[in-house]
Formats: sequence, structure tokens, C-alpha cells
Amino acid sequence: MITLKTIPAALLVVMLACGNSTEVRPPESKADASAPALTGYAATLPLDKVKLPAGFKIDVYAEVEDARSLAISPSGVVYVGNRNKDKVYALKDTDGDFKADKKWVLASGLNMPNGVAFRDGDLYIAEVSRITKLPAIESKLDNPPAPVVIKDDYPKETHHGWKYIAFGPDGKLYVPVGAPCNICESKDEIFASITRLNKDGSGREIFAQGVRNSVGFTWHPVTKELWFTDNGRDMLGDDVPSCELNLAAKPGMHFGYPYCHEGGIKDPEFGDKRPCSEFTAPADKLGPHVAPLGLKFYTGTMFPASYKNQLIVAEHGSWNRSKKSGYNLSLVKLNGNKVTGHEVFASGWMDDATQKVWGRPVDVLLLPDGSMLVSDDQANVIYRISYKKG
Repeated sequence: MITLKTIPAALLVVMLACGNSTEVRPPESKADASAPALTGYAATLPLDKVKLPAGFKIDVYAEVEDARSLAISPSGVVYVGNRNKDKVYALKDTDGDFKADKKWVLASGLNMPNGVAFRDGDLYIAEVSRITKLPAIESKLDNPPAPVVIKDDYPKETHHGWKYIAFGPDGKLYVPVGAPCNICESKDEIFASITRLNKDGSGREIFAQGVRNSVGFTWHPVTKELWFTDNGRDMLGDDVPSCELNLAAKPGMHFGYPYCHEGGIKDPEFGDKRPCSEFTAPADKLGPHVAPLGLKFYTGTMFPASYKNQLIVAEHGSWNRSKKSGYNLSLVKLNGNKVTGHEVFASGWMDDATQKVWGRPVDVLLLPDGSMLVSDDQANVIYRISYKKG
């Protein structure tokens, strides 16, 4: 297995940021309404390798370089963030064929603008140390306004500094702050947390602690409770710890980092300071180093009834495991707020025999018709997964 000691520092930074993968990129778009959302590039992807349950189909919805977090407005405009690049995009399907035909660059020159969220006509963008918004964006897609800063005092550390953001049922904007390291005990309690604040940037508070690196969360459609993924620490071996799916039913819960991993594994460096019994165990263990990111409860009507209010989780895939893991979409089955099991929903972005990878799922978003979008920052596209009963 690869260890930190065997990797030059400069190379390690690139590997952590990019997943140690070689990317093929589609053409870059221009910041105007005529920029194509699809070109011949999409036809080069081996979509036939993606395995789905019977009746499901996958197509390319749009080409977006380094496509990361997704958000959608009531009018159907899809917004896309970046992590390794500096842009935020808007996409629109104007002719109803379920493929985006217009693409806009809304902002550029940003610092890891991974997170996007839409609220009351405004697009919110999360960079490493600040939250900005583009006011009344849908009337200005052809001539986007300059970002307005609403909060600029988040930590500047880039290690786990990219952020997923979303508005909760309480109307507040939820913003995670990853640990600035693989494993460490930070003096500033804002690290390894999920914060929330008012949409004008005021009233920030820490909602959950002991969260090493969450890059995806969502709320149960019935209970309105927060569910989030968390990436487990590295350098304890191939098989421990597991990455986590967690349920934060109320404010103030602590999920163990850096003292305890996956609910029962004491950290060799910090575990003697606080026992695992003090913390909330994960709702589900998703597997070692699978790197779960975006997730959504399925609330549409297109998929079979068995999918209703079940979770679809994007597993970005391991970066240093000797045998790669993840690179899937998983279906997590629930009965109420109890996980009853999980299984692979979509696979094929990695060849199991050769361990070669051509795609890495990042985020999940439901369209109004009940189909599902999935972003992929290695293949540089957004897929649409649909279902038709045979």
C-alpha cells in the first residue's frame, strides 16, 4: 500500500486534489448563451460499461469540466460548481429533450468553488474561506453580476477546504468545514464541523462536530432530519476505517473525529483522550476509503415504488487503497430512520479486473420528472439516469 512517506509532497497535493487520475476534458465553454452544453466529446465515453438495474438508462446530460456539486432552481436551471477549477456554471434544457443545450459561465477566478445552492432567486457559492451570492441570477444569465460576499471569515486552509452547501428545511444555509489534515486535534472548534447560518451571513453556529470531511448532505423528506456522508481518515490500512453515513437528528451531536472512527475504532494517536462511547455512531458504514460525497433521498415518481424515500449516494472512489474501492452509486435502504442495508445501484466507472477508472461520481440531483442527474469530475460530464418499465 502507498504511504505518505513514499509520496513527494508536491505529488501528494495533486493526488489528494485529483484522486491520482488522468482526466480527458471536453472543450471549455464561453460565457455566453451560445456555448454548447454537448459536443462530440460525450459520444467518446463508454456509457455501455455502466451497469444499472433492469429498466434504468444512463445518458449524458451536459459536458462540464470538473463537474462537482449540483443545485437546481424552480425554473429548471441547473447550477454546477468546481473544485480543481475556478468556475461556476449554469445549464438549461430549453427544448425538453433532457439534454442541456445552453451553458453559461457565471463566475470565474474563484477559489475551489465546489458548493452551489439556490434560494429566492439568488445563487449561493461556497469557496474555501467565503460564501458569496449572485443576486437575481436567472434574469442575468447572459450578463452575470459580480459575486456579493455574505460571509468571508471561514478558514483559509485548503486541505479539505472545499465545501458542499445546501439550504435546510429551517431556511438556514449549512456549510461544512473539513479537518485541515488527515488526522489532527484542532484548537479552533470550527474545523471538522458542519456550521449553519442565515442566508444574509449572520448568526453562524456549529450544528455538528467530529465530522472529518463531509462533502454531501441532505434532509429526510418526512422527518426533515439531516443525513450526511463523511470521509474516513487515511493511513490506517486498506480496510479501516469505513467511510460513514450519519444522521444528525438535532444540533450539538458529535460524530467522533479525531478520537473515534466508524463508531468503534479508537484512533491510535488521539483515541485515549475520549472514548468512542461519547460519540454518535454512524447510521451506516459504507466501506473503507470509498469516499462518499453527494446523496439524495429519492422523492420522485419515475423510479419503481421501492426507491421512494431511499438514499442514493455517490461514491467518488479511493485514492490510495492498494485495491481500489468505490466509484459507484450506492442505494442505501431505510425503514424510517434506520438503515437496513446498502447495495450497489450503478457501477462500471472502474474495471474491476484492471482497476482502471474512467469516471468518478460526485453529486446527485433529482429533476422534476423524477429522473436523476449525477456529476462526474473525471469524465467531465453530468449524466441523467432515467427509468422506463419494460
